[in-house]
Amino acid sequence: MKAISTQKAPAAIGPYSQAIQVENLVFTSGQIPIDPATGVFVEGGIKEQTRQSLSNVKATLEEVGLTMSNVVKTTVFMADMNDFAAMNSVYAEFFAEPYPARSAVAVKTLPKGALVEIEVIAEK
Repeated sequence: MKAISTQKAPAAIGPYSQAIQVENLVFTSGQIPIDPATGVFVEGGIKEQTRQSLSNVKATLEEVGLTMSNVVKTTVFMADMNDFAAMNSVYAEFFAEPYPARSAVAVKTLPKGALVEIEVIAEK
């Protein structure tokens, strides 16, 4: 097991790693829409927050030479399921066929009041 860390994504804000590699699998921690350059949320709504969350995932994967095409499973947590269509439109910009498997759920609250949090599993 190997911890993965990059300055191109937000630093862990607790006792966890940005990602963990186990053999040929990489498991990212959930990424919220923090801009790593500023340490604060991006401005805007669900679309901007989804784009930043996925950009953070992408940067974490790039640290070990992977791309979004290596992603086999995603989990999307949203504060409001009414944001699904808007989230999905941005999500589609980051993935191509064959699309990864995905779960999308609404939760009561997310860290720091985020509208979305996204985690992935990727294969090397």
